[in-house]
Amino acid sequence: MKKLLLTSGGLGNPKIGEKVLGLVDKPASEIKVLFIPTASRSEEDILYIDKSRKELINLGILDENINSFNLDRELTDEEKNNSDAVYVCGGNTFYLLHKVRESGFDEVLKRLIDKGVVYVGVSAGSIILGPDIELTATPDPNDINLQDTKGLGLVDAALSPHYCKEEEEIVKEWSSKADYEILPLTDNQALLVTDDKTEIIE
Repeated sequence: MKKLLLTSGGLGNPKIGEKVLGLVDKPASEIKVLFIPTASRSEEDILYIDKSRKELINLGILDENINSFNLDRELTDEEKNNSDAVYVCGGNTFYLLHKVRESGFDEVLKRLIDKGVVYVGVSAGSIILGPDIELTATPDPNDINLQDTKGLGLVDAALSPHYCKEEEEIVKEWSSKADYEILPLTDNQALLVTDDKTEIIE
C-alpha cells in the first residue's frame, strides 16, 4: 500500500505528526526512520535538518532509530528491510533529484514504497515525487544545470510548498504552462496519498 505524506514545512502542525504515527502503525519508540538530509547544502538549510530531526524525536521516535543517509553509498539490506519510514528533508530540489537519480535511490525508494514503507517529504523532498520539478522548484537555483527535470512520478500533481497568498499569480502562471496540476501547500498543510486516495491535512 502506497503511503506518502508530502509536507511543505515538516511536522510543525501536530495533525501532520500524528498522521505519521498512524501511517506507520507501531509504537513511536519502535519506529525506524531512514533520514535523507542530502538536499540541504547551505547553512540555513542545515539548520532545518536539526529542526526536522527534533520534530521526529518530539513524536517519540528515538534518536538512535533515526538513520541519516546522505545518498553517498548503497543501502545495506538491513537498512532496506528495517526502515518503517523514509524522511526526505528540504533544500535544493534540483540537487536532490540529481543525487536521487545518480545514486540509484529512485529505484530503491519505489521498491520501499511498494512494500508499504511510509514516505515523508519536506519541501524539496515532496516536490521530487511529482511529474516534473521544472516550475515549482524555480525558487531554488539550478546551479548544477540539471537538464532532465522529470520527477519520480509517484504523485500526479507538482507540489508548490511554502505557499502564501502573495504567490497566487505565480501559481496561476505555472498552471497555464503545465499539463499537470500545480498543488500549492502552505507550511501548515500536507498532501496525504494512500494508494489512489488523496487528502489535504491541515
